[in-house]
Amino acid sequence: MANTVVVVGTQWGDEGKGKITDYLASKADVVVRSQGGNNAGHSIFFGEKRFALHQIPSGVFNPRCINVLAGGMVINPKAMLEELSALEHAGITDFQLYLSDRAHVVMPYHLIMDELIEKIRSSNPIGTTKKGIGPAYQDKAGRFGIRVGELNHFDALKNAVSLALAYYNPVLTAFGIEPLSLENIVESYYQYGQKLQRFIADTSILLNHAIDQGKKILFEGAQGSMLCIEHGTYPYVTSSSPTAASVPLNAGIAPKYIQEVVGITKAYSTRVGAGVFSTEFEDAIAKQIREKGHEYGTTTGRPRRIGWLDTVVLCHAIRINGVNGLSIMLLDVLSGLEEIKICTGYRLDGKLIDYIPAWVGDYERVEPVYLTLPGWQEDITQVKRYEDLPDNCKQYLKTIETLTKTKITIISVGPDRNQTVILQNYFK
Repeated sequence: MANTVVVVGTQWGDEGKGKITDYLASKADVVVRSQGGNNAGHSIFFGEKRFALHQIPSGVFNPRCINVLAGGMVINPKAMLEELSALEHAGITDFQLYLSDRAHVVMPYHLIMDELIEKIRSSNPIGTTKKGIGPAYQDKAGRFGIRVGELNHFDALKNAVSLALAYYNPVLTAFGIEPLSLENIVESYYQYGQKLQRFIADTSILLNHAIDQGKKILFEGAQGSMLCIEHGTYPYVTSSSPTAASVPLNAGIAPKYIQEVVGITKAYSTRVGAGVFSTEFEDAIAKQIREKGHEYGTTTGRPRRIGWLDTVVLCHAIRINGVNGLSIMLLDVLSGLEEIKICTGYRLDGKLIDYIPAWVGDYERVEPVYLTLPGWQEDITQVKRYEDLPDNCKQYLKTIETLTKTKITIISVGPDRNQTVILQNYFK
């Protein structure tokens, strides 16, 4: 057991991280969202209600838990205020929330540019959520981004926006788009800063103090490892790294403090948007899985593409994240199938390979190699112990462990927090 635990998605996002972060957050002292923005979402069932969180960490439902939006994030302040308002209307008002003054801000021109760039890519779109995340990270790397800490300094904010518009307005005009007003943006974002002021802090200092005090800290990211800008299916990736390796940098802590990494793995595979998806299939079984698993994007509502579990992808994610325990999600969705397939390798130009090609052109040409296992007909949604799972279900889980050389520590058999079989406790 550990004091610091990282939850990472091992596929293309939408693995069910929300449920596990919610479960672990109930036992944590601090929950940290380390990267991304409101381009991602967690669906969390709390009591009788379903909540869709996009920027705010899952620990917000635990009054004693400290929730941190770390410096590696890009924050849309308008969307964050709307999310806070929705929680308030639902009666969720007793929480502790801190927003890093070093996190970057998603600005109006980022939203416009995100949509414009997708139009330019019309023949080969990335499939972004058009939330401005990529352009915000571009500005961060280009060193004329705006950080949360600047929102409450009117003159500094005005100077920063003026510099940005000196670049963006001529670009917008060239594409026939109305130029943006400096005064309107500065006034709006200054007001956002005033409303968020009570949450803004140096979260790196806060987190290091919590570590020194032996607090139980849960780190969660957005998306999944296969959307990592460094190690994912580039260019069909997000604009940050949702891996455990990125957590120390994004949160402002030392790498030595990461003790446990839980890899969240859907019992099958899904993907939203464009990009290689080797085990994808579309037939009556895929439609059954989509409907039974409610496979529609939390943020976009788009139907997710369906595929069989891919252990080449899993092994890749386990390696780059240092995953030492797998959490298998939506296992109950596979109940009722006669047969279930697992991809064990790829065939590329007649050669069997066990890795993901770096070049998308090669990856598009791989043929999945499958192992077929018998399914199970029993309803497992009320199972509380591993021993009570059907034999064929246990065989499926053991096969995953064998192929990935990684133990399964959590099994989800339904959407509610209590529909979880725990094989290892993570926090001391």
